[in-house]
Amino acid sequence: MIYILDTADLAAIKHCNEFYPLAGVTTNPSIIAKAKTDFWKLVKDIRAIIGEDKMLHVQTTQTKAEKIVEEAKLLKKELGGEFYVKIPIGEEGLKATMELHKLGIGVTMTAIFTPTQALMAAKAGADFVAPYVNRLDNIIGDGTEVVAEIVNQLEIYGMDCKVLAASFKNAEQVHKCASVGCHSVTVTDDIMKLLISHPMTDAAIQGFDKDWQGVYGEKTILDF
Repeated sequence: MIYILDTADLAAIKHCNEFYPLAGVTTNPSIIAKAKTDFWKLVKDIRAIIGEDKMLHVQTTQTKAEKIVEEAKLLKKELGGEFYVKIPIGEEGLKATMELHKLGIGVTMTAIFTPTQALMAAKAGADFVAPYVNRLDNIIGDGTEVVAEIVNQLEIYGMDCKVLAASFKNAEQVHKCASVGCHSVTVTDDIMKLLISHPMTDAAIQGFDKDWQGVYGEKTILDF
């Protein structure tokens, strides 16, 4: 499983990059706009925090293939490192993806809601396809089942493309996606923290501390 952080909050990125096995960061126009700051400074600050070897996914704002390619080339030039341009599924997006694949620029095709969309994106050369799990659940769909079908189809056809599940509202959705073989997920920092949280774990740690301090007080192993 590849864990990616879905935010442009620099403090959250710094924290998770330090304490979690983070593979990178994803953003989209809504996330960027929420920060209400200079675009280039923000994305370059994110790159500086995570380094060149971790993935940075930044979404295009263009709608025509030629302009999408132009924007992707600029983003790659300015941000460097392990970079992927996010492109919503559609005819123009597929055309741009095929061209970017030839140029060696990574593509994450986003706003995926069906296995057929995902398979078409993979065939066009997308490196990642991003199905929206919670949004499917909200319309009485089954986000996890869609993820499972996409994973299965990519395996059947031997496609060199990974599923990057997105749009989560709780840790259980992430767990279910992992259970069906999802390759990667992108989550908020709140959900990232929930993935390692459990009241029984807290109770166990408190028990260790209590038993140790009952015999050794405030001493630690370093004090012996």
